[in-house]
Parts: sequence; structure tokens; C-alpha cells
Amino acid sequence: MSLMMSMAAFALVASITPGPVNIVALSSGAQFGFRASQRHVAGATLGFVLLLVLMGLGLHEVLKLWPSLTRVVQLAGVAFLLFMAWKLASDDGQLHAKDSARAPSMLYGAVMQWLNPKAWLACVAGMGAFVADGEAWLVWQFAAVYLVICYLSVGCWVYAGTFLRGYLSNAAGMRWFNRSMALLLAVSAIYLLFT
Repeated sequence: MSLMMSMAAFALVASITPGPVNIVALSSGAQFGFRASQRHVAGATLGFVLLLVLMGLGLHEVLKLWPSLTRVVQLAGVAFLLFMAWKLASDDGQLHAKDSARAPSMLYGAVMQWLNPKAWLACVAGMGAFVADGEAWLVWQFAAVYLVICYLSVGCWVYAGTFLRGYLSNAAGMRWFNRSMALLLAVSAIYLLFT
């Protein structure tokens, strides 16, 4: 039971702390609402858990053999995050309830995790701490704990954005919020580039 509690504590700290996926979740909740943003939450959660399982089942060994692949993933992730920051910064600030604009998709959330250096670091650190011997049942146990914690954590960011939505009901306020989120996203991307 203490191992499960340790896994849960690690998952909570890694999942709920600010990062690119959570910033997008906050922004999506503010712009599109709680329900529309659930695709992003589900995609980010499933994408992360898949990465975690693959890392636990041996992907980390591949990265040890080809360390340049890690750098490629990192650079692609930073480029993707900077692109997302640009999209947020250039948004018109209109709340899109029923028109053509859509909240981030499930695939978008999953891909975001795979290109997110924070997610890769959390997977490597978590597997190193809890599944160093490579036991498959521990990998699956950790993944099950992470599935619940990650979903709830990213969902909390969407909920916070949905709460802010009431205060950002005009285009000017939403533009200010989106540009602030874009700045945070760009700063986190640049920070991840140098870690």
C-alpha cells in the first residue's frame, strides 16, 4: 500500500504542476468550457499513460542506444509548444460556443504529451523510481495509478479555466488571458529546451 501511495504522490506532483499540457487545458476551459475540453483531458491522459507504459516496457533502452533521438523529440516538442503559443497569442479572443472554432481534440492532447519534454522526464523519473527492475506488473500498476491522477489533474486545470470563463466574457479580456497563457507556454518551452 505504501508503494501505491508513493506512486500516487509522484503522479500528482508530476501531473498537477504547471506545464504545457496544463496551460493548454486552462486556456481551453476558459475559451470553450469544461465539457468541450474533456477531449483534450482524455487525450493528454491516454497519451501520457501510453508513453509511460512503453517507457516502462523498454523504450528507455532504445533512447540509451540512440541518445540523439531524445534531442530530436525535445526539439520537436519545443517547436510544437512554440507553435501553440503563437496560436494562442494570435487568437481573436471571441468565446466560441457554437461556431467553427473547436476545443483541442483528443489526438491533439495525446500528441502534445508525446512532444512534451516534461512528460518524457516524468516517465523516465517515475519508471526509474518505481519500476527500475522492469517488472511488468509494476509498470501496469503505476500506469493505472497515473491514469486516474493524470485525468483528475488535467481536469482540474480545465475546471479552473472554466471558472475564469465567467470573468473573461469579453473579447478584450480573453485576448489578454490568451496572450498571458501564450507567454507562459513559450517560457516553459524555452525552459525545457535548456534542461
